[in-house]
Amino acid sequence: MEIKTNQRLVASILIGVWLLVVGWQTEEHLRVVDAARSDLRGSSREIARTLGAVTRALQFRGAIFQERLEPVLNELAKVHTNALVKSGGLLALGLLNTEGEPVVTAGEARLLTKEVLAEREQWTKDYVTFLLPVEGANVNPEGGPNNATVVLPPQAFRNFTNGQARNRDFPRREAWLDDTNAHDPASITFTNFPPPTAFPPPPTNAAGEIEPPPPPPEDGRHPPEANDHNRGGGGNHRPPWMRWISEEEFKALAAKRELHGLVLAMSTDNYRAVCIHDLWLRYVICFFAGISALGISVAWRNMSKTADLQIRLVRASELNSHLKELSLAAAGLAHETRNPLNIIRGQAQMITRLPELSPEIREKSQTIVNETDKVTAQLTEFINYSRPREVRRTKIDLTAATREVIHTLNFDIDEKNLRVETTGESLTVEADEQLLRQVLFNLLLNAIQAADHSGEIKFRTLRTSSVEAALEIRDNGPGVPPEQRQEIFKPYFTTHQKGTGLGLAVVAQIVQAHGWEITCQGNEPRGAIFRITHLKVAA
Repeated sequence: MEIKTNQRLVASILIGVWLLVVGWQTEEHLRVVDAARSDLRGSSREIARTLGAVTRALQFRGAIFQERLEPVLNELAKVHTNALVKSGGLLALGLLNTEGEPVVTAGEARLLTKEVLAEREQWTKDYVTFLLPVEGANVNPEGGPNNATVVLPPQAFRNFTNGQARNRDFPRREAWLDDTNAHDPASITFTNFPPPTAFPPPPTNAAGEIEPPPPPPEDGRHPPEANDHNRGGGGNHRPPWMRWISEEEFKALAAKRELHGLVLAMSTDNYRAVCIHDLWLRYVICFFAGISALGISVAWRNMSKTADLQIRLVRASELNSHLKELSLAAAGLAHETRNPLNIIRGQAQMITRLPELSPEIREKSQTIVNETDKVTAQLTEFINYSRPREVRRTKIDLTAATREVIHTLNFDIDEKNLRVETTGESLTVEADEQLLRQVLFNLLLNAIQAADHSGEIKFRTLRTSSVEAALEIRDNGPGVPPEQRQEIFKPYFTTHQKGTGLGLAVVAQIVQAHGWEITCQGNEPRGAIFRITHLKVAA
């Protein structure tokens, strides 16, 4: 009971330790997942910073031409798609206006759906989207003057670059194109400026000439109402060369084309690969932890059983020693009992030989002699069974030994008119001669008792291998039921009325001392077969 209690306690501790390992690995896996997501977020912020630098480089007086911005975005998407190996490739990006609608996109624009643009961070099976501000192009959240950037549609760039006007029409204007000399305003002339399709034509005077902007005041300061060509209503930075656009038109343009944020769609293939690899790693760790806990539990259980078996073996050894002492005492008692029995038998025989003895007394004296012979026989078998078996092996002709035993029991064989045959090879085996003869004697006597009148008994020797042989004793008696074929070799188990139950037990004891095996089998159509195997053939 105590051992079972200890086993349950150890099993509970091991299960608790395994659950702790599982919890620890789960926490570590979640940490790896968070780290992988942080890598993707860090990559998105890096792209946002890069894009902010690009917008600052491309804008002029608060405006960026879309035809110059799109190639840069496409190249940026291509570069990051090839470079972001650890965190995932860039699938698509888009610049958003104040209403959260894409103004300019690059890559796979189909991924930038309305559902994606509705959340700051959205994870799907194949990609993740981030909504981020664009550095240098985002609106001032406090509502004051800002540095918002407007992306002009493609037609405005073509109309602007194709137009020509005189430098005198723009006395305070700087050069804004990369292919012009920004330090020499006199070298830039614009004439015949065609009206753009995206914007209304600039205001002209009665002579058809473009009206120049109002001259600055003498103190060089521009009042807000006179500075609409530099700043739109609401503080939007307004390019001076767009002064012909009305305030309402510029506000509408800013609402549709002003940069307010950035959306990125990044692949999660590498993210999922990292998570799956780490998950399998955690599974393996938990599996081996469970196997270890199970192994320790089994080892502890076996150790407990071993300790219990050792205790039992010690007790069995003590009991065996006690039984051995009792067996020796019983054998000595049996040996000493035979002497008085022999005296009783002798006195009874002398009484039966008296001439003046009546027939009744002579019959009773003969009964005393017969019963004394039975008790003596039982004591002799008991002494033989309790005697220690010390095997002294010699070379014995198995067939010759069998014939000698048959000759010894010839009187009993003739009494039941039995036919005894010996067949098989002539073999020489290694065995204790006296013990082997006792085995043959007991088996033949058992077969004689089991065989019917005028029955037959067969001895058969055969070689089972190059170094081993077998011996069979067959009879055509009633046989042994299958459920009793193991019991008949136990002491005091017998199926004969006159049997002592020690004959076959002595046979099994001698066979075991030689390292042989004996079995009882059925003999078709009736009878029994006693087979002794693993007899060592002498060289």
